[in-house]
Amino acid sequence: MMVVELIERKRDGGRITPAEWRELMARYAAGEVPDYQLSALTMAVFFRGMDDEETVALTAAMLESGKRLDLDHLAVPRVDKHSTGGVGDKVSIPLAPMIAACGVAVPMMSGRGLGHTGGTLDKLESIPGFNTRLTLDAAAKQVERIGCALIGQTAEIAPADRRLYALRDATATVEAIPLIAASIMSKKLAEGLTGLVLDVKSGAGAFIPSLDRAITLARTMIALGQRYGCETVTLITDMDQPLGVACGNAIEVLESIEVLKGGGPADLREVTFALGAEMLLVAKVESTRAAARARLERSITSGAALAKFQEIVVAQGGPAGFVDAPERHLAAAPVRAVFEAPHGGVVQRVEPRIIGRAITALGGGRTKVEDTIDASVGFLVHARPGAPVRAGDPLVTILARDEAGVAQAREALTRAISIGDAPAARRPLVSHRVTAGGLEELAVGGAS
Repeated sequence: MMVVELIERKRDGGRITPAEWRELMARYAAGEVPDYQLSALTMAVFFRGMDDEETVALTAAMLESGKRLDLDHLAVPRVDKHSTGGVGDKVSIPLAPMIAACGVAVPMMSGRGLGHTGGTLDKLESIPGFNTRLTLDAAAKQVERIGCALIGQTAEIAPADRRLYALRDATATVEAIPLIAASIMSKKLAEGLTGLVLDVKSGAGAFIPSLDRAITLARTMIALGQRYGCETVTLITDMDQPLGVACGNAIEVLESIEVLKGGGPADLREVTFALGAEMLLVAKVESTRAAARARLERSITSGAALAKFQEIVVAQGGPAGFVDAPERHLAAAPVRAVFEAPHGGVVQRVEPRIIGRAITALGGGRTKVEDTIDASVGFLVHARPGAPVRAGDPLVTILARDEAGVAQAREALTRAISIGDAPAARRPLVSHRVTAGGLEELAVGGAS
């Protein structure tokens, strides 16, 4: 195989056959194809796209490049959730223990920060000792024992995707729909799931801002799931502003624990419960959305979900008693400062993409694959579109490692937050539900 010929063909709008994708991904996983050639190919895909057969072939090739999690012997359903990524999106952290506390196995494989978005693994690893690098065997045993494992993509699962995932982040090719779909579904299908719920973001801070393209991505992934016998449902959720208040690794863990204790921001709770209800429906442990939601709420009020998270933390190397006083264990930024409203009016916009990039600039994300993350930095974003403010009102609390970081953050926040006189439009938190059967408009909640 001449990889340069595949690059040329895709560059010129041609297609790559299933056999060629299979060989290419096997050779890439084995280190026989250099990153610079895959970089060229992914850029060609970004501009030229892939047809449905190519997307299926790439998914299968990445899936077959590694091993799979074997949980078929479990008597309970096995369900996971995946988000396409957003700023302040820490839903997976409270959601996984909630679902496990409801009697469903959750082998949750998450990713690291990608582009301007944060990653669940980076957030979890802000907990001292928390090990997300479990082997497949260790993850399977943990799911058998306590019903949940929160892990990263191991070297055993879809190794071709593991390399390509980091490469896409460093080459500005994250947003290509076929690459997103194949990457997500190759990992999820390797988990041996009976059901999958996808959270596809749309809006200014999403990788796919357009609602139409978000729905296209949802349908692409649903078709891949159905092809492998994994019932897949998608909710389209809002990413026109950060989700919740906390944006940054350690502080997002703190906010997640607030949710598990029955508190936390209203928008974060709403999205978490909406996705959780779908997971229980896909698992077939409940038959109506109302019953599923009530079951999730009981997992919170009874303390079962919080206890399950503590169990997961200890099982994966974290401290005993973590949930009782998490702030004692999590890194705190050396410098805190307040970004205030420069004048009165109504908050018009809080641009999540600028917020996410500012966190990366503070050290809370990666600009290179090998970068080390500072878990302590970030923002507490109090400003919400539509909210009236007066001059001097606190809009954001800045968490930085030095005064230079504070100055850098202020410049970004000046661009991210706009205040005017007009009422601000409010988008629904959950706008659509997509299944193999079609598209349903939901319009659940207003982002606030």
